[in-house]
Amino acid sequence: MSIDENRPRDWDAGLAELLDGGQPATGTHFDVPLDERPQRGGMPVEQPDPPAPQRDIIPAVLRSWPALRAEISATGGRWAHVAGFHAVRSPWYAGKTGFYALLGGFKLAGRQLRWWWVDEARSLEQHAADNADGTMWLKVHRESKSTRTFRGLVLIGEAAALLVGVPLMVAAAPWYATAGVAILAGLGLAQVGKPAGGQIVSRAQVAARFRKLNPDIVLRAYYAAGLGHPERPGQQIAFGSTMARDPSGTGSQVVIDLPYGKGLDDAIKARDKIASGLDVALSQVFISRDPSSHRRHVLWVADRDPLAVGAGRTPLLRCLQTDIWKPAPFGLDERGRLVELDLMWNSLLVGAFPRQGKTFAARLLALYGALDPYVKLTVLDGGGKPDWRKFSLVADRYAFGLAMTRDGDPVETVLEALRELKDDVQARYEKLSRLPVDVCPDGKLTRDIARNPKYDMPVRMVVMDEFQEYFDLGEASKEIAALLVYLVKVAPAAGVIFIDATQRPSGIGNGQIATQFINFRDNHQVRFSLRTGSYNMSDLVLGAGAYSEGYDSSTLLPSYKGVGILRGASDETPTVRTHLADADDAEKILKAARLIRERAGTLSGMAAGETVARQRRDVLADAAAMFTGEAGMSWQRLAARLAERLPEHYADITAETISAQLRALGLPSVNVKEDGRSPKGVKLIDIGTAIQRRDR
Repeated sequence: MSIDENRPRDWDAGLAELLDGGQPATGTHFDVPLDERPQRGGMPVEQPDPPAPQRDIIPAVLRSWPALRAEISATGGRWAHVAGFHAVRSPWYAGKTGFYALLGGFKLAGRQLRWWWVDEARSLEQHAADNADGTMWLKVHRESKSTRTFRGLVLIGEAAALLVGVPLMVAAAPWYATAGVAILAGLGLAQVGKPAGGQIVSRAQVAARFRKLNPDIVLRAYYAAGLGHPERPGQQIAFGSTMARDPSGTGSQVVIDLPYGKGLDDAIKARDKIASGLDVALSQVFISRDPSSHRRHVLWVADRDPLAVGAGRTPLLRCLQTDIWKPAPFGLDERGRLVELDLMWNSLLVGAFPRQGKTFAARLLALYGALDPYVKLTVLDGGGKPDWRKFSLVADRYAFGLAMTRDGDPVETVLEALRELKDDVQARYEKLSRLPVDVCPDGKLTRDIARNPKYDMPVRMVVMDEFQEYFDLGEASKEIAALLVYLVKVAPAAGVIFIDATQRPSGIGNGQIATQFINFRDNHQVRFSLRTGSYNMSDLVLGAGAYSEGYDSSTLLPSYKGVGILRGASDETPTVRTHLADADDAEKILKAARLIRERAGTLSGMAAGETVARQRRDVLADAAAMFTGEAGMSWQRLAARLAERLPEHYADITAETISAQLRALGLPSVNVKEDGRSPKGVKLIDIGTAIQRRDR
């Protein structure tokens, strides 16, 4: 089919009118009406440039007393430093001035003598003699003698003026005038006498390098970081505020407007390039969100590295009762502002290299929970370090290390604690669902319910250090891993707080255990990463996507102890310097916490000296009870029947778990006949034999 055959009849007429310079006739183009003549109005294709931002009538530094005070303090501090620096060195300056003035006197006298003798005439006389030009030599010689005579008279006049004028001034002029002239003369002679390039007054050098920002430096840094271009339309960096000192007086800040299409995440990713452009250390540059626009942010540049300064001792050393429903003090951010954590309904993962303050950070929050007498503590330390031993003063359940002790097997204690916790969580949901609306409005635990012993639902805090050890215990790890995954997913909403620390966030083992480790790690809402070995490890602690957003704990310096990146606790992701609580501080706080609990009557469990009853199931008898006339049963069917008939004990049992438990007791895994198949399982006669052998 050709175009000509299907061309509308009015197409040629419209084309002819266009060629003649006229307007096309109104008609149809296929089935769509042609446009009418364009009317005036509408929007231009290219939008005009936005109006230039207006400068503040009153600078930001003058709009608030804290900012003005910080600016005055910073300026006054710099001048005071300069004044003090030079005041201390003033005797040295006076000695140098006197020495250089003496040298300057000799230098000036030498210059005067050379001027009187007309040194340059000697070369002219020598030149005439070399050329045997006697007439020129005599002429130069006569002119030299005449010049020396005149200049000699001038020097005699200068000497007479000095010999007469100086005594007269000393005798007749006021002392301050004499002193002033002497000082000026001495300074002038010192300038003549000092070596070329030498200085009498040294430059005041402060201990820390101080970068005074200005708009040109900031623009240079942002353009060098590739966040804009100074000459391309619409790609310029703009300022949303004037450059000013921040209220804390520890740095300078300014609001930056990036070009359209660029955002906060771009600036955070380019933070290292911005620091290079500003010619400061990376640890001095901080970028924070501005709520008004995603392309706008606040740039804050610290005068010196704020992370190298410790946050000081924990305020918990006051040993006052705390309230778990209120935020816990955790440390200071890069600007020195207090960072507090809401622990309720959250779980916290702490990860880091060894000896970077991981245990100290987790212990800070555990100490806060210990000072609230209405919080039931469970402390499980897979590493068995001394850091957690004193928690036996207050913890309802505790287990330290993995080796057998006089108190029993720590692994058994961990298992029983987790089993009891799971039962408690399930019972809580049942109780909460039955409470009246006026007592439990949203079906959630409240402060009144948690503190009322009638309901028996106190807030619980589970603290696990080096929890990776519990995933590497062989058969026991299967049940522990299953319990931990269940609890970290379900328990926080029932008022159970998890604080878990590890130095191996990458995982451990393989197969199902490795998968459960990852599930457990990734179900923590709040993440705190101290220094790690690589950006991959940082992402495992902080959560997927942290590195792409510009957060990398591997960039923290080895000297930063107790410093880490806190993600997920709020809209911001600050770098936090945690408060310090060493072993002596922790012991003092825990002793006070025990007294508070004794007065409140809430000391319980192992801390109160109670022997924790371990619920032991006779797995052989339970397995035998599942047989209903069969000679043998597959592991899969046996696990299903145990979970169905004894859910309070075997709800999470799997074929692999029951197989491992019975084989550990000496039962063989054999082929059994079931539904026309021959799967692996156990025979009833072998279970009976094992029971008889055990009883004997």
